[in-house]
Amino acid sequence: MWRRISQIASALIINSHWPSLFARTIYNGKLKGFCVPGLNCYSCPLAIFSCPIGSLQNVLAQIRPSLAVGKYYLGFYVIGLLGFVGGVVGRMPCGWICPFGALQDLTYKIPTPKLEIPRFLNYFKYIILLVMVILLPLLVIDALGYGQPWFCKYLCPAGTLEAGIPLTTLDSSLRQLIGIQFWLKIAILVFFLVIMIPTKRPFCRTVCPLGAIYSLFNRISLFRMAVSDKCIKCNRCYKTCPMSIKIYLNPQHKDCIRCLECINVCPVDAISSEINGKTIHTRKSSR
Repeated sequence: MWRRISQIASALIINSHWPSLFARTIYNGKLKGFCVPGLNCYSCPLAIFSCPIGSLQNVLAQIRPSLAVGKYYLGFYVIGLLGFVGGVVGRMPCGWICPFGALQDLTYKIPTPKLEIPRFLNYFKYIILLVMVILLPLLVIDALGYGQPWFCKYLCPAGTLEAGIPLTTLDSSLRQLIGIQFWLKIAILVFFLVIMIPTKRPFCRTVCPLGAIYSLFNRISLFRMAVSDKCIKCNRCYKTCPMSIKIYLNPQHKDCIRCLECINVCPVDAISSEINGKTIHTRKSSR
């Protein structure tokens, strides 16, 4: 219950600039200079903060021109934010804050036959991070030396849902600019909306570059999961896990979003969360 409340509250707070919706524009105030820990499109009419992945791409895309004029905009704020959040809680924002993650949780509840995502696809998000978020914005440049936010522009379904569709709906002048790229992104969004129903968090597990970044911190973050020797390997944790993880095999699994659902279903109270070795949450404490 608390996780669902957190997801809903986060989505409403992050996207709360209603005047922009009525003005059919994008909020560009001072708060847009700050990033939220989750994936939320900068161009959403309601968004009051920036997306860390979009910000990281923009920094990389502008590095060459900025260095050419003696301005060293190297993205320390964005990198520092990602490092701080990851170092403290690992991939927890994916489970508690990210609006697109919440959408996947909800769509999976639609009663249909369920499918498993092949494990090897979980590594695809690291390719997306390296190629579309880092290398292409940095290396593929125009005549003036600027790159592009490749992931946001060509792939991100969250951006299509939160910004592309609302903006073209609100602004008739933008509808005149719709072309093949827009419809390709609509197709990507529809694909994920469909595949979210029979599979658990397909975007988070296979594509999301923000999740890929946070996953690198799970082994070293201050907030950690723990499994005691009381575990009977009944797999209730695996069945309820939104990322299809057997946490008793690796409590700090790179794809664990620290949703704590496994703690609440463990029949022998073998799973807990801790900070610096001190237990802070068990099934007993949640009763």
